[in-house]
Amino acid sequence: MRISRMFYRTMKEVPKEASIPSHQLMFRAGMIQQVSSGIYNYLPLALKSIRKIERIIRDVLVESGCEEVLLPVVQPAELWKESGRWEYYGDELLRFTDRKDNEFCLGPTHEEVITDMVRRNLKSYKQLPWNIFQIQTKFRDEIRPRFGLMRGREFIMKDGYSFDTDSEASRETYYRMYKAYEEIFRRTGVDFKAVEALTGNIGGSLSHEFQVLADSGEDLIISCPRCAYAANAEKARTVFPVDEAEVTTTESPADVHTPGAGSIEEVSAFLDRSPRDFIKSLLYRVDGKPVLVLLRGDREVNEAKLLAVLQGNTIGLADEETVQSLCGTETGYVGPVGLNDKVPVLADRSVEGRSGMVCGANRKDYHKINVCWERDYKAEIVDDFSFARSGDPCPECGAKLEEFRGIEVGQVFHLGTKYSESMNCTFLDSEGKEQPVVMGCYGIGVGRTMAAAIEQNHDESGIVWPVAIAPYEVVVMPLQMNSSEVIEAGEKIYRELLEGGIDALIDDREERAGFKFNDADLVGYPLQIGIGRKSLEKGVLEIKIRKTGEKLEMSPDAVVSFVSDFLGREKVK
Repeated sequence: MRISRMFYRTMKEVPKEASIPSHQLMFRAGMIQQVSSGIYNYLPLALKSIRKIERIIRDVLVESGCEEVLLPVVQPAELWKESGRWEYYGDELLRFTDRKDNEFCLGPTHEEVITDMVRRNLKSYKQLPWNIFQIQTKFRDEIRPRFGLMRGREFIMKDGYSFDTDSEASRETYYRMYKAYEEIFRRTGVDFKAVEALTGNIGGSLSHEFQVLADSGEDLIISCPRCAYAANAEKARTVFPVDEAEVTTTESPADVHTPGAGSIEEVSAFLDRSPRDFIKSLLYRVDGKPVLVLLRGDREVNEAKLLAVLQGNTIGLADEETVQSLCGTETGYVGPVGLNDKVPVLADRSVEGRSGMVCGANRKDYHKINVCWERDYKAEIVDDFSFARSGDPCPECGAKLEEFRGIEVGQVFHLGTKYSESMNCTFLDSEGKEQPVVMGCYGIGVGRTMAAAIEQNHDESGIVWPVAIAPYEVVVMPLQMNSSEVIEAGEKIYRELLEGGIDALIDDREERAGFKFNDADLVGYPLQIGIGRKSLEKGVLEIKIRKTGEKLEMSPDAVVSFVSDFLGREKVK
C-alpha cells in the first residue's frame, strides 16, 4: 500500500472527550471517526489491526475444534422473554418495534439466539459436544459512552458457546477454552492476566476474565505475588481471621450519645475508637426487597457479591423513608440490635465472631457500644460481601495481596443449564430420557483488544504496536522524493518486502523527512526503513525499531532477511 493513496490523515488535535491514550492516539493516527456518541467508523488502519486480531481468534478456535457461524444483530423479543431477560436486562437493551408492532432488540449478546438455533437441531446425546462461535457487531445502550472503543455502544465482539451432555464434560470444555484464550492473547502480544470474575447478568457459576494490564484500566485486579491467585475486585475473596488483639468484652450493650456524628469517621473520632471496631449497617433493596447488610467499619460493601449471593437482578440503597419505617431512625444511626424480626440481616465475614463492637442504636444521635456477635444480634446469611484490597491476606496462601489496573478484553463463563432449561434446549440421553444441555459462554471484545493494546503500548510520540496486530509491520520511507535514486531504492526494498510475505507500505508522499518520521512514530509501525541520499552514498539503509528506538545501518541486500527474522522473533514472544 502507498500512503499517498490511503484513506488516511493524521491530526494534531483531538476531541475534548478523548481522555485516555488509546482514544487520543486512534483519533490522531487516523484510525477512527466518531459518528455518534459511542459509535465509530473504523478506518483502514484500525480495520487492518482488527482483522489481524480476528485472524488470531479464528486460527486458535479452529485449532481447538470450534465452528464459526453468523447470527443476526436484530433479535425478536420472544426469545428474550422465553429466557426471562427481556424485563430485567435493563436500559442497555435497545428495544424497538417493526411496522407490524412486533418487538425486537439490537443484540448486546447472543445467548438466546444461539440456544434457539441449537435446540432446532439437537435431538440426541450422540450429536454432542458442539462448540460454536461468531464475530459480530453488538449494541449496548451505555448510559455514558466513554473512552472511545473501550466503552462504546456499538462494538465488535467474538462470542462463542459450548454445548455438552453433562456438567463434568462442560467444565472440561470450559478449561479447554480458558487455555485457548490464553493462547489467543499470547499471540496478540499483549501483557495479560487471567482473573476470577463474577458472572453478572449472563448467569452461571464459574467465570474468568482476561485483563490487559494498563495503568488506565477501569478494572481493579487483586493478585497474589506468591501464588497464582488473581481476581477482579468484584470477585476477589476476603479473609478476616479474628485477631487476638481485637476488642472483646462481656459487658452488656449500652447506648452512648453521639450528637451529629452519623458517619463512621465522625463517630470513631468522637469515641476515639478505630473504624475496625464498628459495625457498618446499610439497608439495601435487592429486587425491591429490603435487606440489612453488616460489615466492619473500615470496609465497603461489594454490591456485585451481594447480588450474586442473593441471586438478584437489581440493587440499590434504601431511601430514607424505608430506613425510617424499618429501623425507626435515619441513615447513619442504624444498627442490627433488635432488627432481626423486621428485616433479613446479612453479615460480612469481617464482623463474624467479633465482640465489643460499636454500631448504630436505631435512634438519632445515639450509638451502641459492647455489641457482641450472636449474643446481641444474629445474621441469616454470613458470606463475603466486601471488597478485597491491597494488603489483605491471600485466600489461597496468606501472602499480602497486591492491586493492579486492568482492561477486560475477554471473559469465559460456565453457564450450566440457565438458558437450556428456560428455553427447552434438550436432548435424549443414552437411556432415552430428556436432559437439558449444559452450556458455556466465551467472549472477546475485538475492538477493545486493539484499544487495550494501545493503552499498554504507547509513548509520548505515539503507538508502539505489538507486531502481531500492527496494521502494517514495516514502513519504507524514501526521504527525498526529488531524488530518482532514493525513489528507486525505496521502491526496490518495498517490492522485496512484499515478495517476502511482509506486510509493508511505502510513504511516497511529497513531505519532508521529519514529517514522515513523526507520522511513522505516531502510527507505530514496528519497523521503519529510512532511505536517504547520504545513507545510499555509504551503501546502507537505516532501520529504526519503534519499540526500543534503536537505529541500525545495514546493506540493502540484508534488509529483507533482517526484517523477516526480527518479525518472526517478535511474534513468538
